[in-house]
Amino acid sequence: MNEELENIHITDVEYMHDYTMNLEFSNGERRIVDFEPLLTGKLREPLRDLNNFIQFGLTEWTLEWYNGVDFAPDFLYSVGKVA
Repeated sequence: MNEELENIHITDVEYMHDYTMNLEFSNGERRIVDFEPLLTGKLREPLRDLNNFIQFGLTEWTLEWYNGVDFAPDFLYSVGKVA
């Protein structure tokens, strides 16, 4: 893994629509992430309900949802599309 991405974190989030967010990372780049294909498995499945999905917060390093689900910032950076 790229050492630069190991320390990357999310500094700002803009909810766009459906399961899409515009994330700003600590390197100053913005990436648009579609979370819909990422919402699989027992813990993430409840987030397919948009009322649950929008219940997120920005922690010191990433997004976290009401039920404790989070994603590694370097992963979100790698799957995001340049904004």
